[in-house]
Amino acid sequence: MDGSFGALLKDWRGRRRISQLDLSLSADVSARHIAFLETGRSKPSRDMVVQLSEALMVPRADRNALLNAAGFAALYRRRDLTDAEMAHVHAAVSWTLERHDPYPALAVDRHWSIVMANQCGMSLLGGVGLDIGDSLLDAITNSPALRDAVDNWSDLAHHMSVRLRTESTHLGGDAILDAAADKLAEEAGTKPESADTALEAVVPTRYRVGDMVLSFFSTVAQFGSAEDIALADLKIELMFPADEVTRQALMAGQDQQEHSV
Repeated sequence: MDGSFGALLKDWRGRRRISQLDLSLSADVSARHIAFLETGRSKPSRDMVVQLSEALMVPRADRNALLNAAGFAALYRRRDLTDAEMAHVHAAVSWTLERHDPYPALAVDRHWSIVMANQCGMSLLGGVGLDIGDSLLDAITNSPALRDAVDNWSDLAHHMSVRLRTESTHLGGDAILDAAADKLAEEAGTKPESADTALEAVVPTRYRVGDMVLSFFSTVAQFGSAEDIALADLKIELMFPADEVTRQALMAGQDQQEHSV
């Protein structure tokens, strides 16, 4: 594929599996204009590139590529959370993670590298040899320590493979996420569903910690209005106890820490 705007636009339309007519309706332009843009007969304005990118849900970094191909400067930046202008965002992430103690919480980037974690999250990660900056994706696919710590590894592998494929699809395809999803799907194998058994509301992940098994389910939060490349990819995962034994164990651990201070 050449690097022209028309070729990139057609490629993204193919990734989203929509026709020129569908894109024209979503972006409020004529289908003929879409065709002219793809063949190079028309050149887009900067606003048109952004408008079409929004309609195609193109990630910020790839929008920069479309802008560059159309002859415009990149619009979206990649900032570090430690940058001064990101102080309010860093504070919001820290507040969210800290308020979630004594339950585990962590923030990860596009490829699941650990950006931040709260105290309970650090304890859970430390138990399998992980720290800030390490890749959860690498650990999930390659770490014997993590696999040994997960009591229901097959369930985790299955659900993670589905989740990674969904994330990759949203991004228009990501080779790293796809490779991890393929490996996990192969390990999980086929999971037949029984018509006689009702599915659980959530499938928890069960971690062996010493002589206990702690059971968690999680919810994921993202910044809905993010225009920064890194911030748009940042995910905050909040883990909750899936049973009373886990809740009591975490609360007891918090009480011990408070009394030791």
